[in-house]
Parts: sequence; C-alpha cells; structure tokens
Amino acid sequence: MSSQPQIRTLTRVTEGQEIPFGGDRVAVVTAELAGRFCDGDRLIVVQSSGALLLIPAAVSARVAETVEAAGRAFADLAGVSDDQITEFFDRFATALADDDQFAPIAEANAVDAAAAAARGRSTTRLVLDDRMRSDMVGGLRGWRDSSSRRDGIVDRIEHTQWAVESRRAPLGVVGFVFEGRPNVFADACGVVRTGNTVVFRIGSDALTTASAIVDHALLPALRAAGLPEDAVRLIDSPTHAAGHALFADQRLALAVARGSGAAVAELGAVASQSGTPVSLHGTGGAWMVAGSGAAPATLRQAVRHSLDRKVCNTLNVIVLLRDRAVELAEVVLGGLDEAAAAGGTFGRLHVVSGSESYISAERFEDMVPIIRAGGTSEEPAASVLDECDLAIEWEWEQSPEITLAVVDSIDNAVELCNRYSPRFVASLVTEDDAESDRFYAGVDAPFIGNGFTRWVDGQYALDAPELGLSNWQFGRMLARGAILSGDSVHTVRYRASVTDHTVHR
Repeated sequence: MSSQPQIRTLTRVTEGQEIPFGGDRVAVVTAELAGRFCDGDRLIVVQSSGALLLIPAAVSARVAETVEAAGRAFADLAGVSDDQITEFFDRFATALADDDQFAPIAEANAVDAAAAAARGRSTTRLVLDDRMRSDMVGGLRGWRDSSSRRDGIVDRIEHTQWAVESRRAPLGVVGFVFEGRPNVFADACGVVRTGNTVVFRIGSDALTTASAIVDHALLPALRAAGLPEDAVRLIDSPTHAAGHALFADQRLALAVARGSGAAVAELGAVASQSGTPVSLHGTGGAWMVAGSGAAPATLRQAVRHSLDRKVCNTLNVIVLLRDRAVELAEVVLGGLDEAAAAGGTFGRLHVVSGSESYISAERFEDMVPIIRAGGTSEEPAASVLDECDLAIEWEWEQSPEITLAVVDSIDNAVELCNRYSPRFVASLVTEDDAESDRFYAGVDAPFIGNGFTRWVDGQYALDAPELGLSNWQFGRMLARGAILSGDSVHTVRYRASVTDHTVHR
C-alpha cells in the first residue's frame, strides 16, 4: 500500500546525512558538500552511482534562462525560411574563413591553449590550427549545401481514397556538453539545418575560444540571416555544474555529450533519469586485428595511418594471431615507430602479459622520452600489463601509445574485443574474405573496416558534419547509425490527405 509523500524544499544538508538512491542504497553527505550547499542550491543524486552533484542557485538560474530563451527561439524558427537558414551557414563559414574576422578567435584560442598547457592539460584537440579551421568552414558549408530541409517527405502511403505522408519535423531544444574542442562548436550548429535550436556547454579549456566564435562569427551570422539570436546559445560558465543543470532540464528534446568516458557516462545518467533522450559520445579507442591472411605491407600502413593523432578513432589496441606473431610484431612496431618519427618523438608500447616473448628484450629495457600533456618524461619503450588493462584508452599527446596482445585465433580476438573494447571501431587486416566475413559477423561494434581506423568520421566518411560518434559499450542504438549528424536530429509527423470523404473505418 502506497501513500502520498510529503514534499519539502531542500534548504540544507548535513555531514553524514544519508541520501537514498537506486532503490536500496544510500549516499552519505561529506563535510565538504555540506559546507558548500546553500539555501536555493540543487542536489542531483545520480541513481546509477550515488554521486551527489551540487548545482549552485546562480548556475541553475543561468541555465534555466538559457534553455527558456532557446525554447522561444525554437518557436520563432518555424517562421524562418530554409533560405535564411542556408544564409546563416554561409555567413558563419565566411566569417571563419575571413582572416580579419578570425584573428580575434585565433588570439582567444592562443590564450586558452597557453592556459591549458600551463595547467598540464592536453592541448591536442584544443588548438584551432589551420586544419581544424578548414574543417569547421567545410562543415558549415556542407550544411549550407545540404539537401536536408524541414518538413521533407520521408515516405507516402497511398490508400484507395486517402493517403498518409511521413514528414520530417524538428525536435526542439538540443543540449550539448562537450570537451574543449572548438570544432565541435561549429559542427553541432548543424541541428539548426533541420529547425532545432541548441544550447552549448563547452569545457573550461576552450571557453574563451567559444565565446570569441560567438561574438565574431556566430552572432553576426544569425543577425544577418534574420534568425533568432537565441537559436544557438553558449552557457558562459566554466563549471561542470552547468552541464549537470542543462542535462537535468526536462525541456530539452535531446541531450548530447562528448568528452571523457566517466564524465560522459555521468551526464548521460543525469539526462536519462530526467526523462531526456540522450546520445553519448565518450569512450573511444580503436581495435585492430591482424588476421592469418594479413599482408605485412598493408598492416604496417594501417598501423601508421591509424596513429597520426590522438582522437577517438585512433588505434589503441592491436591483436596478433600466434601463428604469425613473430613476423607481424616487427611489422606493427615498424608502423608505430614510423608514426612516432613523423612527430619527432618515440612510440610507447604496452604488451599484455603472456605476449611479451614476441617483443625484443631491448624494447622493454630502453628508456625513451615520451611527450605528455604535463611535459616530457623518460619511460620504457615497452612494458607489460594485465589483460584487464586492454580496456584502457591511452590519451597521448605527441608520442603514439598502443597495447599489443597475441591470441590463438580470430575467435579469441573477437572475444577480447567484445569483452574489453568500448565496442566502437574494429578493423581486421586480412586478404582472406572468409576470415573477414567471420570477423564482421562476430565483433560487436558499429564501425568495421579492413585497414586504417581513422576513416570513422561523419564528415570524412559520409560527407556530413558529425555531432558525435557513438559506441556500443552501453548497448546498440534504436533505428539509427552510430554517426549523429544534424540531419538525423529530427522526429516524424504524419499528415493525412483524404480525397473521398465517404471513407470511414
């Protein structure tokens, strides 16, 4: 028998206070949390972990106002033409391509990069170099030229006396939380193409850059094209609490998170328990298997070109079959060393316990300079780790870092991949079609290839700027691919057209 609960507003918490979660567990309030909590603050309990997330009143109010404004802009956007949206993307791209308009953005990015480096933070994805700038401009122009439009007809079913059309419709306000990567800021504006509005929270490392993009490129483009200024909003807050407040807002139509695995998982839990659909783009790291039919030259190229830089689709683990491991281990090391040399550094190898006999003893004894976010350190060129550590995604700066394992068969390789990988990118290098088909059928990942792993990218592979790439670590997705793009952020409406009004059920 249930009774109606008495509900009161939380005005304070005390050290040692027990907070129920998950139905049968409690989280205990620490002295630090109790000291920080003030009347008007919010406390979110993550039901999957018991984490207690404090959202200060000022942050909560700022996020609520931003989402409210984006909601109004969504309604206003319905009165804007597709041509105006096209003009917005064109002007945004033109502003980023113009050296004078881009200059203050570059200056802001230099400030962000220097500050991050001083704190020992990674700047691999933060620096807005010519390549990233070009990709941003290309992505925006891709949306400018995209055939995706609001109210497009998806399907039409003809009946004898009437018909039903399935028509694309916008979702509403999309919330984005992502790490310090300025290019994501431009990519994610793609949701405007299909009539959605968007609220961003970007990592503190890139907040100055993002603010400069808003002031010098985004807002001028919105105004010139006649779009509501609140169609794209940046939450000007460096705190993680702003992201938690955003994903807890039930007015969001979709929540999208990109970043490190643990942070993304927590954000996803906040959105899910708030009833908001969520798309997570967190843990990465590609796996590669050298099959019995692997050509050495092909394998070396695949390794080399999967290690040009550290992003989510970079090679992380390589698995060799025992019957060819002596030969192919040297090939893998050659590809690793070549990739490292291209960056003027050395490669770092981790070897699963039991596989070390296939690597020369000198590799384990040699000490080499490895460039990391916090500086350069002397480390062994190779070291041994446990099998369970295959789950580690190596976050390297300039020195490529991979794990190597040796197994008896393709089936063993697939089993390891399905157990320890994020179920994201898997590649089998082989000339044997039957072996390739067996691998494809067994491995549980959305992206499967036969060579380098870095092809996994919406813009590179599908000519569509991506909002994120999803793995299958937390289950397969319903009725859509693992590349989230602006044109996939929509819902479907149905419109009936009756030609004979005598028709009835």
